[in-house]
This record gives sequence, structure tokens and C-alpha cells, in this order.
Amino acid sequence: MLQESFTISGLRDVVPGLFALCDKSSESLGKWRRDLFALLDDLEGEALDRLALDGSGQLRQVGVCASILRTVFSLHSEKKTAFSVAQALFDVVREIDRKDLRPAFYAELIFLFKGVCGREIGHDAIINDDHSEKDLQGREAALLRSQQLDVMARRVESFMSCYSDGLKSETVARRHLRRDRIKKYFGANDAQWHDWNWQIQHIVQDADTLLKLVDLKPDDVEAVARARRHHLPFGVTPHYLSLMDDEDLGARRDATVRAQVLPPPEYVEQVVNSRCKRGDFSGLDFMLEEDTSPIDLITRRYPSICIFKPFNTCPQICVYCQRNWEIEDAMAADALASPEKIEAAVKWIAEHPAIREVLITGGDPLAMDDDSFERIVGMVAAIPTVERLRIGTRTLVTMPMRITDRLAAFLGSLRRPGQREVVVVTHIEHTYELTPEVVVAVDRLRRQGIGVYNQLVYTFFVSRRFEAAFLRRRLRQIGIDPYYTFNTKGKEETAGYRVPIARLLQEQTEEARLSPGIERTDEAVFNVPGQGKGYIRSTRQRHMIGLAADGSRIYEFFPWEDGIVRVAPAPYVARDVPILGYLERLAAIGETLENYQSIWYYY
Repeated sequence: MLQESFTISGLRDVVPGLFALCDKSSESLGKWRRDLFALLDDLEGEALDRLALDGSGQLRQVGVCASILRTVFSLHSEKKTAFSVAQALFDVVREIDRKDLRPAFYAELIFLFKGVCGREIGHDAIINDDHSEKDLQGREAALLRSQQLDVMARRVESFMSCYSDGLKSETVARRHLRRDRIKKYFGANDAQWHDWNWQIQHIVQDADTLLKLVDLKPDDVEAVARARRHHLPFGVTPHYLSLMDDEDLGARRDATVRAQVLPPPEYVEQVVNSRCKRGDFSGLDFMLEEDTSPIDLITRRYPSICIFKPFNTCPQICVYCQRNWEIEDAMAADALASPEKIEAAVKWIAEHPAIREVLITGGDPLAMDDDSFERIVGMVAAIPTVERLRIGTRTLVTMPMRITDRLAAFLGSLRRPGQREVVVVTHIEHTYELTPEVVVAVDRLRRQGIGVYNQLVYTFFVSRRFEAAFLRRRLRQIGIDPYYTFNTKGKEETAGYRVPIARLLQEQTEEARLSPGIERTDEAVFNVPGQGKGYIRSTRQRHMIGLAADGSRIYEFFPWEDGIVRVAPAPYVARDVPILGYLERLAAIGETLENYQSIWYYY
């Protein structure tokens, strides 16, 4: 167990001077805090003197860790987080029992103090780049460097080759067999299978039917059954069911596909409890969309763009969906807003000429019939001040046959080069969701001049080394531009999907950087409730301010308006998931944790 390595004794071994302070500190927490700051000054100074000749990278890391510790020991941290790390250490060194302090708490402090002391900081052994021949110049230096880059590329390829790819010939063949099984169950022919209306008419929404079409663990069956008993939205298209594998339920090949739609038992439990307490699902509105909706169907968080939601359902419900709290069910009969509400929302957009871009989403607008979709989108396109139409849809993976010639031609007809752009933003999580049908659908849109972009939600199931980088690579090959990588929202019911912010920073800094720029053009973001996107890589928009007793890092996110307007909204304090727990989950699925060691030093 990893937890056995992180204890009070482990902290004493790393920084014995911390425990020596108790002999000279009084019972005053204020005096103890001053002693902590003095100890940090001494440790940092010693490390900087020792490492002065070893390179700026290590020197920088010493300073970063010292700065983080000063912050988490501060009064500001205590006020913002309602937890005192200084008090916790004060109690620990005086041998006061603190049963609330978990191994993950000690792990964070151990690595921070190691960083301040200049120990075990910096790099994993993922890429062994030998710069031993530093005295070479010219062509000799270039040839050596080229050899080193080849080694890097082969190492990256060794990681990417481990991941399931829906476009591989063996995967395609296997899925044809799955598709035949599903078609036989429904009595469908090929023409019906490739008809998106048929797909919608045969969405699977109950556990009994699901079990007849795909092998499931007993917990999955019970979770789906309980979700339906309590009227939680659920649905899977026949096409998406064909992406699941029948063999070995312990294999991870289709884990991401299953995790998209099969609600874990703990998720169902929390959602059901939330509704029982409130009478509805409003308590699950993590992004506080109701606070940013000036009129029905509209959400506005930024000056030049708004969200328009005329159709409040999808063919398939993602478990971690931001808006599943307001979706009644997959393809609910009353999902289309009334003509009066739609007309009022379009009129509101027209009355706000500052809005130059409209994101039409929901729900999934491409689940509407052609006539309704064309009518509503045409109304928005007729607004002279709208320069960009953005269609948010997941049908490219849940139901790629929806991208028909008619749909692509209609979207293409709305383009006005130099005046109006039309783009599609989709949500593909993993390379195993890719199919030849996705490739055809994207090509059909691109031939009409429609840009296609992807938003990745960085869940546990897509967070292994180079897993997201491999997806971006494959997306670019089929004509999709990486757009955003979203930190999984901090909703309690989806805790099993969350990944520490440090892992996303590690991925963006180490893995994405080894890909060509055009493959890594996306931005890592944290959605701040009621405010909008905060750029994770920008320390102007967020910083770590504390630790919780369970080892969770606590971050303060500054509103995007900070520095733009005189009085910006208050910063948002977010509690992350413990790194140690995340690493233990990786170990449980067979990951080599040595490949992740630098995660501790991303803040």
C-alpha cells in the first residue's frame, strides 16, 4: 500500500528540524508559525547554496515548494480553507492525536519539504535524454541531438501503442460482429442501422435490454436498474453499444466507453439522495447556470458569446454531464422548447449586438429533426450581428450517421466567408470511440467548410500517460482540432471521475509538449461555477492556497474579469482530489507509478 510510506515518521525523516522546533516553541500558534517560516528560510537557503551549480531547474523547484509551504502555513490559507495546516503540524510535533490527518496529507508535506531541501525533485524516467556530450558543436551536435529526439519519439510511441484505437482493422472487424448481434436483436438491416432516426427509436434505456446486448457486471446492472427506478436520465444508442466489448469485463480496452454511460453505484446513490432532500435535481447545478441565465434558454458568462439551449435532451446521457440535472431523460418527448420561448431567446440575442457568437447546445441540438434544427439555427443565423454559429454536439460518436449530406449542406449554406463562420464542437473522450463512421462524418462537414473542434473532459479513464496526447494525434488525423481539455467538474456525485489538477498540469507540460504544435492547440481549463473558464496553466488565474486533512489540495481561482473590471467577482475556492488516492487507483489498474512521480511538483 502506498499509504504505508506516508506517515508522521516519514515526515520526521525528511525534515527532522520541524520536530526539533517543539523544544523551543511556546504554546502559541503565532510563535509556532513564525518558527515555521524561519525554518523554511533556512532550508531553502541551504538548498540554494548547495544546488547553485546544478542548474536553474532545480533551483526554481526549491523556490516553488518553499513558496507553496509559506502559503499553506499562512493566515490567509486558514481563512480561505477553514483548515489550519500550521495548527495540524503544531499538534503533530507535540504528539497530540490527529486522527483526521490522512496519509495523503503527510504525502503532500513530505514531497513539499523534499522539494524545499532540493531532494528528489524534477523528473521521471519517462524520457532519458542524455546530454552528456555538451561540448559538441555544429553538425556533430545536430546529429547527436537528432538521435536523442528519435529515442524520445520511440518512447512516446511505446506509451501510445498501449491504448485502444477504434480505427485499427482488428477493432473494426470485432465491432462488426458486435453490430450484427445488436441488429439481430432488433431485427434491423444495414440500411436501418445507418439511419439516425432508427438509432434514436432504439435507444436502450433499461437494464434488462442492456444486459441482453452487452456483458455487464452485477453492480452495473443494479446501478442502471436503480437509476431507472428513480427516474434518473439514462440512454445508450445502438451504435455506442457496438463500441463495447464482450470479452473479459476486467479489461480496460473499453473502460472509457463504458464509463461514459454506465452510472457507478455511488453516483446513483448520491444523485438519488440529493433529489430526496430537495425534491428535484437543482442541487446538482454545479456551474450555477441559473445565476447566469438572463432569459429562458440563454446562458451568458462572457461579453461576446452566449449559450442557446432550445432542445433539452440527448440521444445518450454522459454520467458526468454538466447539465444532466436539468435533462428529464434521453430523448424526452417534451425536450423542444416552445416556439414562444425560442422566439423570445432569439429576439434577446438580436437585442444584444455585443454577442457575436452563439453556441447552440442543450442537450444535443443535432438530436432534433432536420426541419426543427434548420428552422431554429436559421433564426439565429438571420441576426446580422452574429458572426459565428457554434453547434455543440456529441452525435459524432454517439450517432455519427446523424451527419447526413442534408445536414452538412445546410450548415455549409450558412457560411459567409468574411462575414459568418459555422463550426461544430464535439466531445470525444478516447481513441476507442473513433470509428470509420466518425471519419466519414467529419470529412462530410469539412468539405462544406465547417471547422470541427473537440472538447475533452479529463477524467480518470483518459488520464494515463500519453493517453490524451494519443487522442489529440488521432483527432488531427481525421480533421478535428483539439480545443479544450476540461478538468472534471468538482461534483460530489462524480468523484470517481475526477483527476488531480496536478495530473492535468503534468500532462500538458510533459506529454502534450512532445507533440507537434498543431496537435496540442487545446487549452486546459477549470470551469468556475457561476463565472466560466479559468486557465489552469496560468498562475494569474489560480494558485494553490492550502491542504485539507485528507490530502486534498485547495486552490483559489480568480475570475476571468480580474484586472479587466474595477470590481471583479470574488475568487472561487476549489477542493481537489488527493494525489495519493489517484496514484493508488492507477496502481490498481496496473500502471507503473514511477512514470508519474513528478506529479507531486505540479501546483
